[in-house]
Amino acid sequence: MTNPSISRMPDPGVFVPELADISAALFRATGNRSVPRTTMNLVHLRAGQIVHNTYLTILNTAFLRKAGESEERITAVSSWQDAPYFTDAERAALALVEATLQPAPHGRERVTDELYAEVAEHYDDKALATLTVAIGQISFFIALAVIGKPQPVTSLGDEQWD
Repeated sequence: MTNPSISRMPDPGVFVPELADISAALFRATGNRSVPRTTMNLVHLRAGQIVHNTYLTILNTAFLRKAGESEERITAVSSWQDAPYFTDAERAALALVEATLQPAPHGRERVTDELYAEVAEHYDDKALATLTVAIGQISFFIALAVIGKPQPVTSLGDEQWD
């Protein structure tokens, strides 16, 4: 059973050409090197896993492979809490994206003061702002990915940015 194209909608950039400018601005905003690109790709991969989106998962896996990340680290993103492959800073970033994208327990904030303090231990103000924008960036693309359901491609991994 092969489906040559599972995309539900045509390329939205054709209909909303400003999307290219928005995308470029988001990549520029997160490209200030205050947060390692690998950390952002780990965060974006985890976001794709959380929302169960194959396109984002394959795309960010390809970015991580191109950056030379080990298969163990890439595979362990889904179970990062007990995996030995991540730094404390990466763990804090992964916890932040999970808190942002998953429902909070009843009566609790998604991002608690304790989590914010933990993340702030590893990232200065500029890096924390950049990480926040990176989570917003993937959230922007989540809507396009889960609604449009674009065809998964690994070739975009060749366009990894520094």
